[in-house]
Formats: sequence, C-alpha cells, structure tokens
Amino acid sequence: MASDILPDALVDLEVGPIAHGGHCVARYDGRVVFVRHTLPGERVRARLTDAAPDAKFWRADAVEIVSASPDRVESVWPEAGPGGVGGGELAHVALPAQRAWKAAVLDEQLRRLARLERDVSILAAPGDDEFGGLGWRTRIDLVADASGRAGMRGPRSHDVHALTSMPLASPTIEALELFERTWPAGAHIEAIAPASGDEPVVLLDGLPYDLRKGRVDKRPNARTSVRERVGDRVFRVAAAGFWQVHREAPGVLTDAVLAGVGDVDGAAVLDLYSGAGLFTAPLADAVGETGEVVSVEGDERAVKDARRNLHDRGNVELHAGDVGRVLSGRDDADSDVVHADVVVLDPPRTGAGRSVVGGILELRPERVVYVACDPAALARDIALFADGGYGVETLQGYDLFPMTHHLETVAVLTR
Repeated sequence: MASDILPDALVDLEVGPIAHGGHCVARYDGRVVFVRHTLPGERVRARLTDAAPDAKFWRADAVEIVSASPDRVESVWPEAGPGGVGGGELAHVALPAQRAWKAAVLDEQLRRLARLERDVSILAAPGDDEFGGLGWRTRIDLVADASGRAGMRGPRSHDVHALTSMPLASPTIEALELFERTWPAGAHIEAIAPASGDEPVVLLDGLPYDLRKGRVDKRPNARTSVRERVGDRVFRVAAAGFWQVHREAPGVLTDAVLAGVGDVDGAAVLDLYSGAGLFTAPLADAVGETGEVVSVEGDERAVKDARRNLHDRGNVELHAGDVGRVLSGRDDADSDVVHADVVVLDPPRTGAGRSVVGGILELRPERVVYVACDPAALARDIALFADGGYGVETLQGYDLFPMTHHLETVAVLTR
C-alpha cells in the first residue's frame, strides 16, 4: 500500500505525460507521482524523493530505465542526473524532443489557464544545434561546499553538490577553471563572460575576484560591470545585474519584440520591466524623434545601467519604481503614465499579475508585446488580458535554455 512506502524507496512506474516543471506524470497505487529524468511512455524504476503519507502528490527520480523512449539519449551532463544538481533536467532528451517537450507544456498551460487553443512551436537559437545545446550560458552561479569545492544545489534542496564541469557554460567560462580551485566554504561565486568578447568578471560574494592572485580585488577601480553587444548597440551592465544568459537571447528577443510592435514611428511606447535598456534602446530608434519610449524598472542597479546606456536618447523617459505602483501613479504623482500606443513588458517568472495587467488595460494600447519566461504565468496573464478585450495575434516560443525545462515566449496581443 502507498501508506507503507518509505522515503527513498524504489518503485516501478509507467510514465505518462509531460508536466510543467521538468518532470513527467506517473501514478503509484492511485497517487500522482511527478518523476524527473524520464520521458513519456517509459517504464522506470524510480527513487521517491518526497513521499509524505498525507501529500497530494509525490516526487521521484528515475534511476533505472526498464523500457526507454526513442527520444532518450545518453545524458550530456550526468552530474545533473538523479541525485545530482538542478539546472539540467532535460540533459537526457534529444534536442528536437526537448523542443517538442516545451511546446507541449506551453500548449497545455495555454489551454488550461487561458482557455486558448492554437498551434505552438519552439524555435532554436542560432548555433544551438551545431553546439549540441551546450556552451550557451554567459553567466553561471555557483556555491562552495564545506570543502571549498564549487558546485550547485540539488533541486528543491539546500545541499551543495561539487562539480567537475558545467557543460552549459560558455567556453570562456569553462576556461576559468572555477571547479579546479578551492573557495571559502559557503561562498557564492558568479562568473560573467559576455558574448561580445569583453573580458569575463568573477564575483565572490558579490565582490570582484582576481583569479590570478586568488583573492578579492579591493581596488576602487576593480571591474564590476561588463559590456554587452547586441547588433551595433553596446550596453553596460552590472556584472551582478540581470541580462539574458543565453549568448543569442538578447538578439533573438530584440528581433521578436521589434517585429511584434510593428511600425511605431512617432508612437508612444511603454517598456515595462525594462532592465538595463535591452528593448528600450531599439524601441527609441523605432519611434523616431517624434515618438517617445517610457521605461519602468524596479531594480535600482538596472535603472543606473539604463541611464548610462540611454543618456543620449532624448526621446526616452526612465522611471525607477515598482511597475504596478508607477502605472497607478502611487510612486510619483508627477510621473503618471497616462498614454501608450504600444506596451512591451518582460516581467519576472511570476508574471505581471492582476494589478499590472489592470494598469495596462486602463491605458488601452493598440497592442501589447509580452515577453514571458514562464508559460504558466503567461497563460494566467493572457486570461486577464482576454477579460479586458485583448486577444492573441501571434505567439512564438524560443528554446533559450537548452537542457532545462525553461523557455521564452513572445506573445502579441491586440484589441
């Protein structure tokens, strides 16, 4: 009986459909089990990792494949396999099947949460097929274990697993040999290697670290920022700040956003969650001298970067503050956003939510271009927009996180 199962027990499962989050659904004695490291249609022996007797569902890792899917390949990152680190949960899946997996998840979330039925597809980023879906990360975060070895945490865990390599990292990061060094126990290590070719930066607990000398660089002029190039535009970004991690993501998403907004010459465009200005700069070019771009960002560090990157743009107005509060006028009564022909938003993984969507609906823009990093959050927000009279004109998924369950989606909504 299921009530007699102990944590870490091995169970035999027939694996069912894909579910959002990097796992598949199986059943054991009538109970739902979310299983990682498997594929639909497989028969596996799985180790239960979360099996509380009163839980609504259990979690498990497939540790033995009894009957394999034709989409299974030898894992390109075994250290992200069962009992290992998070961040590579699809490393056992062939690249075309990874994109089909993500399309299935996006489709299911849209149907269930937004009551939207449409054909969805996932496009690969340039170069990913040639590189086998590896070497795309220009930024990685590590933590040192008790012995000072750099590694990552396990999924849904605080346990640190030391690593010997990180095959998703760019060759420039791999060349830093971070896993061959000894670090202070518990230290947070960040490595940033811009795709532009700018010199990489390593941070130790947020401070610049000199790899040659093996210590924190305390000089006042120590580098804490990097230059990122997107087309002919150069952005200065704080090393610890937000920037798309895939080497091709900034260009791919910028092109998608510009295609989504269409002809905005002379228009008023609102750029929400604008970060360091990735979309703001090309939008400023697109609206021309008679148009205006109003950008809103809540992270002070990102706003500081944006001011540097956009200082010469006379048609850009920057607002620092919570997006919902700025839209409602609660942050600054003198900076109310009162009009927008087009709205671009790139919210965090939790989505925009009812307050921000409501603020956008009050502006009644002709179109909304939504850049989403979570399909469930996107679907929930699309449902809110639908209640306000907006429908989806186009929707495209992008595989900007190979070997993981994550994806980006750009949706264009019109009224």
